[in-house]
Amino acid sequence: MELSKEKVEQLRKRLWVSRTRILTKYGFLGLLLMHMKIGLDETIETAATDAEYILFNPTFLDELSESELDFIMMHEILHVVLKHCYRDGERDHELFNIACDIVVNSIILSEHNFNLDAITVNKFGTSMHLTPSGQEGCQFTAEEVYEMVLTQYELTKKKSAGQNNDDSSDNSEDDGSSNGENSSDEGNSNTIDDHSKWKDQGKDTKIEEAEWDNRIIDAAKAIERQENNRSCGSVPGYIKRLVKRITEPQVDWRYVLNDFIQEEINDYTFLPPDYRYDSGDFFLPSYSDTDEIVKDILFMIDTSGSMSDKAISMVYSEVYGAVSMFNGKLAGYLGFFDSIVYKPIEFSNINDLKTIIPYGGGGTSFDIIFNYVKKMENPPALIIILTDGYASFPSEDITDGIPVLWLVTSNVIPPFGKLAKIDINR
Repeated sequence: MELSKEKVEQLRKRLWVSRTRILTKYGFLGLLLMHMKIGLDETIETAATDAEYILFNPTFLDELSESELDFIMMHEILHVVLKHCYRDGERDHELFNIACDIVVNSIILSEHNFNLDAITVNKFGTSMHLTPSGQEGCQFTAEEVYEMVLTQYELTKKKSAGQNNDDSSDNSEDDGSSNGENSSDEGNSNTIDDHSKWKDQGKDTKIEEAEWDNRIIDAAKAIERQENNRSCGSVPGYIKRLVKRITEPQVDWRYVLNDFIQEEINDYTFLPPDYRYDSGDFFLPSYSDTDEIVKDILFMIDTSGSMSDKAISMVYSEVYGAVSMFNGKLAGYLGFFDSIVYKPIEFSNINDLKTIIPYGGGGTSFDIIFNYVKKMENPPALIIILTDGYASFPSEDITDGIPVLWLVTSNVIPPFGKLAKIDINR
């Protein structure tokens, strides 16, 4: 179908308005939607996501009401947030799709006080939200629901095979009851979106997953600050559980570091949009790239009394490995701190790190890092603090806008900056 420029603009505007509406109404999911590119794609039947774009078929989008559009936008971002896009693996794709939709739809339903209108699309009816046992999908992970759906499917298949063997008559024409018999609830057993753009789990997705981990943590912190200021919104229970899982040691922190640095090198912004693609089918961000080497990284390693020799040795070797990983594109300063800062030493390659000796052993203060930075003639572009986190944290304004990445060996969660975990027991 050939769309006029006016129609494309109208549909684009609907997507932008929906995203803004979700941000206003639901806070957390709206913040995460701001990281997604949204647009139109005539090759899909309904909607889809690949963890970077949320796409809609123009005809399908045009038929949706505002509430239906908001539901599907939340449906797609939840697939990303819950990493369904990366977790298909070797499972039966169709059954895993059903399991993921049950979980996502049930979460959305719970956010709307279990009003079924919130997950109903006129073209498809009420969406699936109950597990085969009749429980709400929001109580389980997609993998757990998948096992339930798979078990039900196999039992139904076995039962159907047994009935066919017992029935020797020729008038046993399928009455359609077996089609969807394994449906988990009263809702439509068809998925409302296209999952074909999901990615196979692998090393190449680790950075993307780590990036989303940090976005989720950042969004949760932002909502918590709003709660404290009695502004609006709250962090949903399922997100609190998700954040807890994320902050446990799972992902190589160097993937997080890579993403963290790339965010500072490459400037993405959706305001204004990239007008080079004004006549196209997608919203794309303005984008500027630079080949500039990151030279002003400040690594600060906690050498206070609470940090064991093993922990200090581990984080030191992690810095060494990270600098090596960037192959000469990362340089800066490495310093140590406890209750004071030991003057950071400049490095430009991994060989320089071999000459730097740790100092310390006293109490811990994070304030002194930022106070030291304020006195530097050339402040760093990024501050990376490796610590066990056992000290009082200053307020965020002490950073003067310099991005901070905390690499923590404990379960402590800093109140600002990005977070990654280092498992010193591995």
